[in-house]
Amino acid sequence: MNSSASSSAVAETGSSPWRDARHRLQRNRLAVAGAVTLLLLAAACVLGPLLSSFGYAEQDLNNTFAPPGSTHWLGTDQLGRDLLVRVLYGGRISLGVGLCATFVALTIGVVYGAVAGYLGGRADAVMMRLVDIIYALPFTIFVILLMVFLGRNIILLFVAIGAVEWLTMARIVRSQIMSLKKMEFIEAARTLGFSHSRIIFRHLLPNALGPIIVYTTLTIPAVMLLEAFLSFLGLGVQPPMSSWGTLIKDGAEKMEEYWWLLVFPGALFSLTLFSLNFLGDGLRDALDVRSAKD
Repeated sequence: MNSSASSSAVAETGSSPWRDARHRLQRNRLAVAGAVTLLLLAAACVLGPLLSSFGYAEQDLNNTFAPPGSTHWLGTDQLGRDLLVRVLYGGRISLGVGLCATFVALTIGVVYGAVAGYLGGRADAVMMRLVDIIYALPFTIFVILLMVFLGRNIILLFVAIGAVEWLTMARIVRSQIMSLKKMEFIEAARTLGFSHSRIIFRHLLPNALGPIIVYTTLTIPAVMLLEAFLSFLGLGVQPPMSSWGTLIKDGAEKMEEYWWLLVFPGALFSLTLFSLNFLGDGLRDALDVRSAKD
């Protein structure tokens, strides 16, 4: 009786690999701090402009370049617009670009890489040579050309950035699928007569989620940096809308006299990038099977 009770207790306390990964992630203080910081920043960017008495495009030409104070906590810009509201509103745009463009890149890269890895042979060779050709093109010039031909629409900005950020994801997914498709459970699925699409999306991709999740968290800051660079060139978000990239561009032009125009958007942008990288590193360590022995 005692032995059976103890064995059932052990079975009850057993945990899945995903639960173990969550526990390892929770023990990583930098990753937890990064996740909490991102949640707070996202909440501030969503709710802050709604709670403020100033509009993001509201001008006060009698109060231009006001330093941080009790009325305007982060000061005002060259048109007298409240910088706090514009920084929070710009966070919406930058985070939205990061998430939406990463989703586009994730969708294209996962499907493309999974199909190439599963088919193998000549189809895989042709598909990956196409990836190599696109890789050889300068990313920034490619995005600029897409923006010129598609127009400077905020939605098209998501598509243009996502259209050039899927290549590495496709390679990662392809390598994972090529190693998984040789395993016994895939052979069993083929024996049972499952379709190729069911094997890819129901059996292969769920077992490759770890690397996909990790690289997704590392793609978001890369996308945000690319958007900031395009905004610096004047090809990103158009006035009166603002992103952290456009605010940093405007602040850099006047940083010697009006330091707050550069410091505050740059600080929030840097804090977001640090938090995303800390979270991505934590997820990489948590989802690494070898760390389960620690």
